[in-house]
This record gives sequence, C-alpha cells and structure tokens, in this order.
Amino acid sequence: MAALGLRRTDRDKPVLSIDDPGLHVVVWSYDDTEAASAALARATAWKPDEPAVLRHHLALPSDVVDTARALLTSDEWTLRPGGRGDDLCVPGSTPLVALRVQRLDALHCSQETSRMAGLAQRHGGETFGWDALQPAAE
Repeated sequence: MAALGLRRTDRDKPVLSIDDPGLHVVVWSYDDTEAASAALARATAWKPDEPAVLRHHLALPSDVVDTARALLTSDEWTLRPGGRGDDLCVPGSTPLVALRVQRLDALHCSQETSRMAGLAQRHGGETFGWDALQPAAE
C-alpha cells in the first residue's frame, strides 16, 4: 500500500490493477526536458485523487534485465517486455516497461523518472519517458 500513497480511509476502495483492461493513458511525458508538473497540468483526463498505473518506458541490454527486475520488484514495480522502446531502442537492447500503481503528483513522477534514468544509465540502457493510465470516466 505504501507505493499507492493511499490514506488509511482509502483502503476500503478497490485497488487498481496494472492489468485492468479498462485503463487508458491520461497523461504522458516522452520529452526528457518537460517537467512532470507541466505534463500533469496539461492532462485533461487525469483524475488527481485516484490511483493510476505509472509506466516508465526503457530499454536495457538483455543480460541485465533480471538484475533490473530484482531491483525494481523490491519497490513494488513490475518490469515487462514492451513499451515505447519497441521502435526506439538500439539493437541488442530489450524494450521494457516498468509499471506500478500509485497516486500521481509532480514530485513523485519526477523522482521516479530520475530513478529510472539512473537505473538505465548504470546498466547501459536508455529511457523513453513515462505515461500514466487510469480507468475511463464513467
């Protein structure tokens, strides 16, 4: 629950799943120079009071994917093949997406972006931005 950033009173509500088929992208930042606050400010479909699935798109050399997965799993991230790196990564790299359910705010988006960039840099990879998904409005 810590990654979700939920208060004790929120625990009775259903928890969002990274595999929810009703999710759609509500905010994105694929430009390294764009501040998370600017991305969130322009996001008209984003519901700030509800959890979202934050996705970071990256590519890593194939031989370090398991190491990266172990590092991220300890903080409730799921690392899967795919993401924007499918078309953008250099040959020999594995395109990946790191996913986690959490509340979105500019500070935490920025911190996680920095963390993913550091992870990629330390392991010879690259990042391609982030996006967040929430259920469609009812």
